[in-house]
Amino acid sequence: MIQGVFDNTQVKELKGKMYKSPLPLSYRNDDLVADFVTDEERVIFDPSKKFVKQHLENFDKIPSFELAGVRDALHFDPSRISCGIVTCGGLCPGINNVIRGIVNELHYWYKCRTVYGFRYGFRGMVKANGIPPVKLDPAAVGDIHLKGGTVLGSSRGQQDTGLIVDQLEELGISILFTIGGDGTMKGAMDISREIERRGADISVIGIPKTIDNDIVFVDHTFGYQTAFSSAVEAINAAHVESKGAYNGIGIVKLMGRDSGYITAAASIASGDANFVLIPEIPFEMEGERGLLNLVRTRLEEKKHAVIVVAEGAGQELFRRDHVEHDISGNVIHSDIGLYIKDRIKADFDRLDFEYTIKYIDPSYMIRSLPPIPIDSLFCSNLAQNAVHAGMAGKTEMLVGYWNGKFTHVPLSSVTGKRKKVDPEGDFWLGVILSTGQPRYIGNDTNYLLRTR
Repeated sequence: MIQGVFDNTQVKELKGKMYKSPLPLSYRNDDLVADFVTDEERVIFDPSKKFVKQHLENFDKIPSFELAGVRDALHFDPSRISCGIVTCGGLCPGINNVIRGIVNELHYWYKCRTVYGFRYGFRGMVKANGIPPVKLDPAAVGDIHLKGGTVLGSSRGQQDTGLIVDQLEELGISILFTIGGDGTMKGAMDISREIERRGADISVIGIPKTIDNDIVFVDHTFGYQTAFSSAVEAINAAHVESKGAYNGIGIVKLMGRDSGYITAAASIASGDANFVLIPEIPFEMEGERGLLNLVRTRLEEKKHAVIVVAEGAGQELFRRDHVEHDISGNVIHSDIGLYIKDRIKADFDRLDFEYTIKYIDPSYMIRSLPPIPIDSLFCSNLAQNAVHAGMAGKTEMLVGYWNGKFTHVPLSSVTGKRKKVDPEGDFWLGVILSTGQPRYIGNDTNYLLRTR
C-alpha cells in the first residue's frame, strides 16, 4: 500500500499567508504554553525500528504525514470570512459533536462570525434544489452534542460540482468542511478541483466519518468506538438468549460493508462470540469444516453458540446475474445474516436436530446513538484541527489520526480505497484467540497456503 501512495503526501495549500494567528501560542519550550506547529513536522508512517532502518540512508524521504495543529501564519483573515459545513452519507455517532466543535472553534478562537450549515448533504449545496443553508453560531449548536444523528440532515449521491461551487462563491465561503466517508471525500476532492480550475480562493477540508473504520491512513474514524462498544451489548444479549435455551443459537449481524473492524472489535470486547465472520475472509457453509457442522458440533458440546457476522461477509455464497449499486455507488449486498439463519434452520430441520435461533440486527439503532465520551473527545480534536488547517490555507485534505497524532492527509491518497482487517495481523489473531474458531471456516485445505 505504501508504494505509489507515498509518492505524494504533500498537502495542497492556497497561495499566500498574510495573517497572524489570534491563538496565543508560542515556540518556546517550558513556558507552560502550547506551541505552534510547523509544516516541517511529520508523523512517520511506521515508527518501528525495522521500517526506520530501511530508510536511514534517505531519511528525509521516509514515508510520513504532515503533523496537524495550530499554524502561526494564516492564509485567511478569520474575522472577514465565511465558512460552510456539510454532512453526507449514513448517520454515525458524533456528527453533531464535530459540527459543534467546528462552530465553537471558529467563533471563540478565530472570531469568525459567519458559518453556514448546508442541509441534507451535497443536495443542499445546490441552490436550485431549494434547500437554503442555515446560520450556525454557538447558541444554535449549544446542546447538539447530546443528540445522535446530524442536525443538518444528510443525503447520499452526487450533485453537480459546478453548481455546488457556484453556491460557495455566491455565499462568499472561504472554507468548506465536509464530514463524511469515502463517497463524501470523493465529492470533496471534485469540489476542490473545480475550485482550483476556477482559480477561486476556497479551502476544502474533510473530516472522516465512517463507523466501518475503513478509511486508509487513518487509525480510526469518529463513531467507530461508539459503534463497536454498543455492538457489544447486542452480542451479550445474543449470548444470554442462546444460553437460555437448549441448543440455543444467537446470530448478530453488524455493520461492515467491506471491512470487518466493528464485528472483530465488538467480538473481542464481548468475549462471548464463538464464530466471527468478516468480508476479508471467505467461509463455507457445507462440509466437515463448514460453518453448519462447526455450529452443530459446538451445540453438542456446549449447548449454545453465538455467531457474529459483518454485513459484507460471505457475499461469495450468493448467486448473482448482475451486481446492483446504491445511489452512492456502493455494491448492494445480499443479507448474509438472514442467509445464515435460514441455512442453519434448513440443515438442522433436515437432520431433526433440536435448536432455537435468536436473530439480532442493531445496525440502525447504533448509527443513531450519541457518541460515548472517548468518541466525543476525538470529535472535538478532529474539529479543532480541521479549523486550524483551513485557516492556514490547507486544502483538498482530510484530518487523519496516525500513530497517536493528528495528521493532514491528501484526499487523493485515501479516496477510492478501503482499509481492511489483515487476516495475518494481531487484530484478527485476537479474534481467533478469543473465539477459538478455526483460522479458516471451510474445507479448502489449500486456502491457508494460498494466503500466506
